[in-house]
Amino acid sequence: MTDLFDPIEIGSIHAANRIVMAPLTRARATRDHVPTPIMVEYYKQRAEAGLIISEATGISREGLGWPWAPGIWSDEQVEAWKPITQAVHEAGGKIVCQLWHMGRQVHSSVTGQQPVAPSAIAAPGQIHIYEGKADHEVPRELEAAEIPRLLDDYENAARNALKAGFDGVQIHAANGYLIDEFLKDSTNKRTDSYGGSPENRIRLLREVTERVISVVGKERTGVRLTPTGDTVGCVDSDPEAVFIPAVETLQALDIAFLEMREPGPDGTFGKTDQPKLSPKIRQVFHKPLGLNQDYTLEEAQQVVQSGGADFIAFGRRFISNPDLVTRFKEGLPLADDNISTWYSQTKEGYIDYPTAR
Repeated sequence: MTDLFDPIEIGSIHAANRIVMAPLTRARATRDHVPTPIMVEYYKQRAEAGLIISEATGISREGLGWPWAPGIWSDEQVEAWKPITQAVHEAGGKIVCQLWHMGRQVHSSVTGQQPVAPSAIAAPGQIHIYEGKADHEVPRELEAAEIPRLLDDYENAARNALKAGFDGVQIHAANGYLIDEFLKDSTNKRTDSYGGSPENRIRLLREVTERVISVVGKERTGVRLTPTGDTVGCVDSDPEAVFIPAVETLQALDIAFLEMREPGPDGTFGKTDQPKLSPKIRQVFHKPLGLNQDYTLEEAQQVVQSGGADFIAFGRRFISNPDLVTRFKEGLPLADDNISTWYSQTKEGYIDYPTAR
């Protein structure tokens, strides 16, 4: 019987266990979105994870609207990522770069330009900016003629990820960001070849994945999805109709892995009554499948042992437990994190959480 602590081959990546560190925005880069030295220690501390999925990392100035988050479109950013990936590798770990375009969740005060999205529909609520928080802005509808330029941005970021020493990449197509906005009918009201039918709404995901594969190879390419639930107003009225064919497309492209965040009715980070799609997705996706959202160790073991998933991604638990794998394996108590330091720019609540031993 497969165990959470068993090794797994994820494409070209040999992971020592099936406990994956989920992407976690921590806002410790510079205002120019360049990684900083304390990020080296942060990732190194957590290298016992079977695989680290980096914090969401901007593919372009246009697509990165989160204050103090890192990017990977410039040579300076690439050079600053190198000691991070090197430290993870020296500690025996593996790390992939999550490629991020925030779509309509960008704010012009951060990027200097109007956000873009599949349709000119503002997200509800507010977004983080340098001065605090602000209402979401109405985005500009991305023109079909701009898609080739967008694909070039993904290609450049993927190429830079390899230059920076990452073991691969994960395309962020979840959480109400740009690709997710194209997938879901609440945010995509287009009437061209990128809107309307599920096939059309899947098109951008397919084209981005194809372009990234052309650079890093299918064995180093993963995707993140959130098929169900409402994330900042991004929700689909019939998730199965669009996400089953979307995953079939990813299976046909032979990507290395798929990781999904699935909130439930009692979720601690988003709630939904839409039923989880992972059982049906498992039937059409035959490469390594990872699940994420509120899993306890016992629940994670059960779903891996039953074959419902191949690995489980843990996010917030890794914030305050850099040695989470050891704590799980030895039955040691878990430390609580401090939410007030999630997005601060200090070492506090970032690299000062102790190990259990």
